Amino acid sequence: MRRRAFIALIASAAAWPLKLHAQPHRKVPHIGVLLPGTTASFALRTKAFIDGLRDLGYIDGQTIAIEWKWGEDRTDRLPELAADLVNRNVDVLVTGGTAAAKALKGATETIPIVMAIIGDPVAAGLVESLARPGGNATGFSIVSPELSGKRLELLKEIVPEVSPVAVMLNNKNPQSQFELNEMQAAARVMGVQLHPIQVSPENTLDEAFAAMSRASVRALIILTDPIFFSQRGRIVDLAGRSRLPAMYFFREFAVEGGLVSYGPSDLHLYRRSATYVHRILNGAKPSELPVEQPTKFDLVINLKTARALGLDISPMLLARADEVIE
Repeated sequence: MRRRAFIALIASAAAWPLKLHAQPHRKVPHIGVLLPGTTASFALRTKAFIDGLRDLGYIDGQTIAIEWKWGEDRTDRLPELAADLVNRNVDVLVTGGTAAAKALKGATETIPIVMAIIGDPVAAGLVESLARPGGNATGFSIVSPELSGKRLELLKEIVPEVSPVAVMLNNKNPQSQFELNEMQAAARVMGVQLHPIQVSPENTLDEAFAAMSRASVRALIILTDPIFFSQRGRIVDLAGRSRLPAMYFFREFAVEGGLVSYGPSDLHLYRRSATYVHRILNGAKPSELPVEQPTKFDLVINLKTARALGLDISPMLLARADEVIE
């Protein structure tokens, strides 16, 4: 009996390596990222996303694989890039901006899509509702009902005789029209005249600022758009040369010399989007993950730019600012 037991033990031990070898390797999650700008203009956002993933134990090239696609500020390229990512059979898609999100949504109805930043996804037809998206897309909206009106109100507080105000928008971005409609409603209450300036590949920034000069506008508001974000250095420079007090939608504009920005933290949202990727990879359905809305907005004032424009910012407004750049 001892001899038989010994032979059985040897036989089973010999089979262990074969069983272990036969076990399938754990699949490394494959994430596809489509962003409308450039690697340089979106560098801080992509770092925030990667840092968020790292906090959750995901390291690119080790525990996950990330496929990056860049629109290079050309919205016409987005559908092709979206289709390419879908054909690579990624597990989750990540994007930012309405145009890129619509391109991905048009390319797949099954692969989960996490929108790190999106305007109004309901109005854009990307989700059924914020609480119950209902499809394969979810994420983080930067829209709040009072946001557009608050931006105009803050600009009027800085420049009391603000009217007329130029409003720069990308006519190929549906979100711009939503924001413009809200701002027009607020402007009527405040008695402020708005002068929309549409920018597209056929209408350059130089032409847009020339149109503002001809209209003798007193200030400028830039509506939310990923291409404007990519071109923020150029926009801030042109606004300074035109001596136009300008309100922007993200902190980065003020950091690069813009007068004032008011909006949610885009870096925080990109970092937060990693948590939705993690939940989806662990079985959560995007249709059941609510689209989150911002609860905090940061007011950033560039005091150096204000002085250059000859503007006197009230101490009360400076005290309310989350950040003052000197």
